[in-house]
Parts: sequence; C-alpha cells; structure tokens
Amino acid sequence: MKRHLLIALSLFGFSSAWSQTIKSDTTVVEKGRYKVETNRFFDNWFVGFGAGAQMMFTDHDKQADLKDRLTPSYSFYVGKSFSPGIAVRAGVNGLKAKGLTQNGSFTTGEVYDASQRLSVQEIEYYQVNADVLFDVTNIFGGYRPSRFYNISPYIGVGLVKTTVGSKNRDVSANLGIFNAFKVAKVLDITLDVRGSLVNERFDGESGHRKEDGILSAALGLRFKFNETGWNKATTTTVKETQVVYDEAELNKLRDQVNALANDKAALQRIIDGKDGIKVQNKIIAAPILLTFPINKSTVSNDMRVNLKFFSDVIKQGGSNVKYKITGYADKGTGSVATNERLSNERANAIYKVLVNEFNVSPSQLEVEAKGGVDNMFYDDPRVSRAVITIGY
Repeated sequence: MKRHLLIALSLFGFSSAWSQTIKSDTTVVEKGRYKVETNRFFDNWFVGFGAGAQMMFTDHDKQADLKDRLTPSYSFYVGKSFSPGIAVRAGVNGLKAKGLTQNGSFTTGEVYDASQRLSVQEIEYYQVNADVLFDVTNIFGGYRPSRFYNISPYIGVGLVKTTVGSKNRDVSANLGIFNAFKVAKVLDITLDVRGSLVNERFDGESGHRKEDGILSAALGLRFKFNETGWNKATTTTVKETQVVYDEAELNKLRDQVNALANDKAALQRIIDGKDGIKVQNKIIAAPILLTFPINKSTVSNDMRVNLKFFSDVIKQGGSNVKYKITGYADKGTGSVATNERLSNERANAIYKVLVNEFNVSPSQLEVEAKGGVDNMFYDDPRVSRAVITIGY
C-alpha cells in the first residue's frame, strides 16, 4: 500500500511539471471545393420525364411555315451521377415529326403546295438513346449542393426507328443541353434541348442533304434516389508534439520523492486515516461519440461493441454516477420535424441497448434530444448525426 501511494504521488508531481512544457498537437482541416468523396454504386441515381415540342429538318421542310412544322414530343430517362461533374443516362424520346415530301413517303395525303408537288408528311418514330452529361457548373464552379441552377451539355448516340410505313431504323448522333432548376433536395425542374442527326433515308426521300435532323425541347421533372449528394473531401495535417523536459523541475521532483520515502510515519498516518484524509474511488466512464448514417437510427454491431465496453465501466462505478445520452441530427439535411424525430430515435436506441442488452440501471441514464444542429466537430456534418454519452 505504501509503495502504491508513493508511486501515485510521484506521478502526480511529474504530470504537473510536464503540463507546463508540452506543446499541444495542431490539426488543420482544409475543405476542397473541387474534390468530393465517391459514393456507393446504388447512390446518386435519378429518373425523369418531360414533354415539349420538336421540329424536323429534311429535304423540303424549310418550304413549310414554322407553325406547320412543330409537333408534340415526349422524353423519359434513367441515369446515374458518378461525380458532381459527370453522369450517364439511357432513355427514349420521340412521337410524331411533321414535314413535307415530294415522293409521297410518309404522306398524310394532304397537299401543301401543288405547284411544287409538295404534300404533308408525318413520321411516327421513337429514339432509344444513351448520353454522357457534363455538369459544367460543378466542374468550373465547384460542387455546391444548395446551388439553384446547373447546366449540363451532353453527347450521345441512339437508335431511331419509324413505326409506320417503311419502318426505317438508323443510328443517330445526339448533342444537347440539359438545364436543371433545384426545387427540393430530390426534385428538379428540367429543360432538355436535344439535337439528333440521322441518315438521310429517315424521311424516305433522298435529296441534297447529307443527313436529316430533329430538334426537340422538353420541359419536365427529375427525381433523385438514395444518397443525392457528395461529402466534400478533407485534407488533414497533424503537427508532431514536441515535449521539452525541464531538468530543474525533474530534480525538484526527485527531492520530493526522496523526502516522502524517508517520512514513513507521515505515510502511515495517511494510510491509517489519522490525519483526516479519506480516499474515495469514483469511476466515471469517458464520453463516447456514436455516429449514424444519414436518415438512420439503427444501432450497428460496431456501436454495440463500444457500448459493451462502456456499460462495463458504468457498472464498475458507483450507482450515484449518472450519464446523459444526447441525440443529434445534421441540420443541413431534413426538416426540423424530421431532425427532431431522428435525434430522439437515436438517443432512445442507445438507451435501449444499454438497458435491455447490457443491464445498465435505467436510474443512471438520462435521455435528451437536441434535434438538428450545425456541424459540431471539424466542420463535418457526418459527426453531427450522432449520440454523445457523458457522465456527471
């Protein structure tokens, strides 16, 4: 017992001296505007549809009035964003294109200009396409999830097939601009302007043009699924800790240790409690931080391992030690009501595991929910989707 007390007093003295000469670690976290962390394959998917107008460019269409050439069109697509700047999609568009013909291909029988042997032509078709989109707003302006407007030029290929008459089928080359206006985290209003080039035989008539073309514009909606954004990459620099030993302080501590070792009577009085000194052990578990995935409150097995160690320390301490379990949610995602519910569910989930699985006394636990909060640590929203447990 004497030896243990002597060592404890010695360590206390050493720690006091060192605390005056240790330089604290410095951590610098830098956020990158153009670097993000990639997500899983099934994140960042989207689906969209639209309706609008289209106009065909074939051999004789320029001889018709603009209003006579415009027809309705539709579009539907499914795609995935691999980064804030690049996405791919596959879709279908088309309906009915209208123009003029001299040889009677796809004619409706309506004469448009008898002096030039022109009749009205209607081509029912659909185009299956695959596009690569380049979000130049994010590429040149940096990723910002709250941005209202994004513009994405795209290129692609397709297969165009007419559904009446000669039923031609040709490969198409596509070029366009995809405009997105943010309405909500998972919803955009879109304006998709597409130009398609196909073989001249698309309209069933050969002339002086090398290719036939279709220009369309569709106004629609785009819905996003699963994780709809990216976490910004961070660069962390940690400086080494420098410890400086003060030789004068060390010598002073050595003298104090020698004096205590020689004063056996004083040590014995402390041990026997004759000097009115009483030693009381009070074990308090260190605070723990448990983080949750976005929009989740399920306790994982990794968390349960930490909670098992935590519960063992709680039970080793006195029953008069209380612990506050505080739930949090990331203020940047979700509504106020959703964040309030998530923080409450997370805190109660930890409480139930400690009580029901690890037999911690409910009288030692207090549950509190803070709702949505700003970034608490290192300006990182992921460590705000958490539960913090602290003893008091």
